[in-house]
Amino acid sequence: MKRTFNASISVEGGWFVAQCLEVDIASQGQTEAEALQNLSEALELHFEEPQATLTPQVHQVEIEVHAA
Repeated sequence: MKRTFNASISVEGGWFVAQCLEVDIASQGQTEAEALQNLSEALELHFEEPQATLTPQVHQVEIEVHAA
């Protein structure tokens, strides 16, 4: 699914900063185009499905339960 987002561009310390207006994500670049491309990549990563980096180990634990 494709979505369109709006970005504002500002210059800070010689860098172009692209800030997404709908989601609190920003990125920077040496040019306006690079800042927008970096923002696009950051947004794609933000909306990517989370994936576990480690497979959990499942163990069984047996206990004796005393009902009161």
